[in-house]
Amino acid sequence: MWFGSPQAIYIVCYFEEYKFWESDTNLKRLANDDYRALSLSGHVGFSSLPDQLVKKSISRGFCFNILCVGETGSGKSTLINSLFNATFDDPVSTHFLPEVKLRAQTYELQESNILLKLTIVNTVGFGDQIDKEDSYQPVVDYIDAQFDAYLQEELKIKRSLFSYHDTRIHVCLYFISPAGHSLKSLDLLTMRRLDSKVNIIPIIGKADSITKSELQNFKNKIMFELVSNGIQIYQFPTDDETVSKINAIMNGHMPFAVVGSNEKMQIGNKMVRVRQYPWGIVQVENENHCDFVKLRQMLICTNMEDLREQTHARHYELYRRCRLEEMAFRGIGPGNEPASPQEAYEAERSEFYLELQRKEKELRQQFVQRKREKAAKLKEEQQQLLAKYERQMQMLKEMDLKLEKKKKVLEDEIAMFLEKKANAELLQSQASISAPPVSLKEGKDHKKNQGFRLELLCFDIRDEEIVTVHEQSKREREKLERERNSPRGFPK
Repeated sequence: MWFGSPQAIYIVCYFEEYKFWESDTNLKRLANDDYRALSLSGHVGFSSLPDQLVKKSISRGFCFNILCVGETGSGKSTLINSLFNATFDDPVSTHFLPEVKLRAQTYELQESNILLKLTIVNTVGFGDQIDKEDSYQPVVDYIDAQFDAYLQEELKIKRSLFSYHDTRIHVCLYFISPAGHSLKSLDLLTMRRLDSKVNIIPIIGKADSITKSELQNFKNKIMFELVSNGIQIYQFPTDDETVSKINAIMNGHMPFAVVGSNEKMQIGNKMVRVRQYPWGIVQVENENHCDFVKLRQMLICTNMEDLREQTHARHYELYRRCRLEEMAFRGIGPGNEPASPQEAYEAERSEFYLELQRKEKELRQQFVQRKREKAAKLKEEQQQLLAKYERQMQMLKEMDLKLEKKKKVLEDEIAMFLEKKANAELLQSQASISAPPVSLKEGKDHKKNQGFRLELLCFDIRDEEIVTVHEQSKREREKLERERNSPRGFPK
């Protein structure tokens, strides 16, 4: 049971038949160095804790992330293949990329019963641009992105760090070209930006291209320039008695001069990686030829776990502290007095709330103003549409009146035409009924005059006036009467 107050914290502890109270002063004394040692009378079993951790770690597996930084053609991919005795599918890159890109590839390697999830991050196009001022920035951004992803996983309410794939960079192998007599400005600038974010191990790639005396002078020159520019590289730990001696010796061999090769040759009874030249061969795993064996021993066999711990305890904690300070966990109150993170958070929250209210008020005013402007614009458009609608309706009415007049004229003409047609048909029928019979001779004369009669029965339209068939029939009957009354039936 816990009781708390601003003055003291008390613990109530129940033992077999008694209880006692301790003030916070005694608690501090007990927490520091006043422990009571007890001797066990028999085997308990907690000595198997290391074995349990080993079994758990083996079942879970390990992860190790390597960042290779160097110019194109410095031997990064070949060295990684030589380190792990494998061939990784890393495509060849060109020297004409417009910017630096990082290519990450993850592999699962198994040795004995140990599973290692290896991630290799290669810088493609590093140092190939004409303007190399910002060549380091993509590398820095990638490292920060991995730190931020891990921090976001830690800040989750339901987090699963045990199953989380840790992509934080554990070691940076920085490849130095042996072509020069000192470090380039790009190398110094990049390592200065990276030394607080990742464990840097400088490497001289393709060290077989210079002599041993030149190589040793080059190493000394590199270390002098690193110290002069305040660049901190990774130092193998010497606090562990089991590896302190070998680590101290290997710290004096940095930077490592290495040679990598994908070609193998049988020498004696063993297949070794070599590089063939007209004057002889260079054995990659021969310590007299290069420092490849030293690098692999220090990087993988001896200090891999220390690299992982340094990444988490030093570089990630530094990034985490800076990020939490940016998120208002500064521990300083409004008047620069010490304050707890909760108080700083509350003060920041109050400021943010006031700022949010101010922005909300501004947005509301802008919304009202835009709403008024939009309403006025819509009203104006509505009036324009109404005026246009009225004009269209007026034009439509005028067109309707014109069409009605035309329709009335056409109906009158149709009625007059039908009336005239009916009168003509009536007169024609009367004329055909009242026609008298004629003799054979008259029939012949009738045939001669048949065409004339047919013309008389047709309509004669002149100047839009119709001569009625009745008048024509009357003239024809008078003519026929005259012919009938004339002698011998000839016309007069």
